[in-house]
Amino acid sequence: MIRRLVLMVLFTAVPLPGQDHVDQCLQCHQTLEDEPSTLFIRDIHRLRGITCAGCHGGDPRAEEMEDAMNKQTGFLGVPKGDEITGRCVKCHSDQERMKSYGSNGRTDQELLLRQSVHGRLSVSGKERLVQCTTCHNAHGIVSVKDKRSPVHPLNVTATCASCHGNPAYMRNYNPALPVDQLPKYRTSVHGRRNARGDTRVAECASCHGSHDIRSAHDVKSSVYPTNLPATCASCHSDSVRMKPYGIPTNQYESFAESVHGIALLEKHDPGAPACNDCHGNHGAAPPGVQSVSQVCGTCHALNADLFSRSPHKRAFDQRNLPECETCHGNHSIVAVTDRLIGSEPPAVCAQCHSPTEYPAGYTAAMSMRAIIDSLVTLEEQARALVEEAEQKGMEVSEQRFALRSVRQARLESRTTIHAFDKAKLQEVAAKGIAAARDIHVQAQEAIDEYYFRRIGLGVSTLIITLLVIGLYLYIKKIESNGQQR
Repeated sequence: MIRRLVLMVLFTAVPLPGQDHVDQCLQCHQTLEDEPSTLFIRDIHRLRGITCAGCHGGDPRAEEMEDAMNKQTGFLGVPKGDEITGRCVKCHSDQERMKSYGSNGRTDQELLLRQSVHGRLSVSGKERLVQCTTCHNAHGIVSVKDKRSPVHPLNVTATCASCHGNPAYMRNYNPALPVDQLPKYRTSVHGRRNARGDTRVAECASCHGSHDIRSAHDVKSSVYPTNLPATCASCHSDSVRMKPYGIPTNQYESFAESVHGIALLEKHDPGAPACNDCHGNHGAAPPGVQSVSQVCGTCHALNADLFSRSPHKRAFDQRNLPECETCHGNHSIVAVTDRLIGSEPPAVCAQCHSPTEYPAGYTAAMSMRAIIDSLVTLEEQARALVEEAEQKGMEVSEQRFALRSVRQARLESRTTIHAFDKAKLQEVAAKGIAAARDIHVQAQEAIDEYYFRRIGLGVSTLIITLLVIGLYLYIKKIESNGQQR
């Protein structure tokens, strides 16, 4: 009790810098030892000279409660619903007023809040989902940089989880939204460092924003698939920020040039992989050596299954090599072409296999490339003949349709490569090779028929022409004989 009296004397008897008058409201409430007055002692607004009346109205000079809380003198009382935010923005949306308090912060927070997912109406339909006090508190508000602030980098995750970790509450707005983001975050690289007091690592606001948070399905959201790489790069491409962690800063550039990055960033395909598809969202961390193929396999399931039963699986495990990444890379994954297969660079097989180093694999790589090349060559020849026959006006719709089976066999062959089994590859490719040869024969027959028809037409035309000439001469002869008589 004595300690509380000392604090009351220190914080109420001595005028604060910029404070024009005594705050009788605070002095009265301190005698009641209520929570608002206890918290308001350290409130940043009080430290800047703002009294209780700044938000609640009334006359802070009046010693009598009836006079201080007289509505005729402007007393407003405790704000409810959207009125809470309305009271805050009276100052926080006024740039000149904020400057007078020594703040150069943004003054568009209320506008951003209204546009955000939190600006939607609550279930009551009378107020927004979130008010300023929901995150910043009502009394005892401190600077975001203060470790006591609920929105300080070390506290903001718990603040967000107070709603987002509450299943009963979240069910009212989005039953499908997971409510375990905070536990997942605590397992991530970011979360573990944050728990140890590192304020530089990503937390909720780093990725989702603060006042302008939008749904992940909103194209303007910072975590919408096509925007997410740039959001991650805002930290991970910053060499100064990444230097203490020893992390490279070229991931975004590498990703943007990759087959995944081109599909996502240039072709704007939201189904293409972004950073979170491989690293995770709230539980973000690089896949381990043993788990790379499992992560890639969430999309490339057949490739992963074939590899898991291949001889390379055991060899990679013995050498502690990441599976898919060893041949395809990670952020800079290139489009798959037949050049990656074979025994000579740029084939990835040549990275480990040579005539002297693992020669069995070297020979197998050569054989498999020969099989693929044979299928590709036959397909190209068959397609060229079909197109030629079609240009000559021949009916080749069946052959054009049959080319699909050749293409399918070629695609299956490229997938079957991951089994690293020549016999399996030969079995799959053989179907396409046989089909391509049949198409080749049929298309050539159509072309031959075209020329046969052309020759037949030419001969027929010549015969008809000769008959016409002969008939003409015969008629002329008859006419000549008639005139002589």
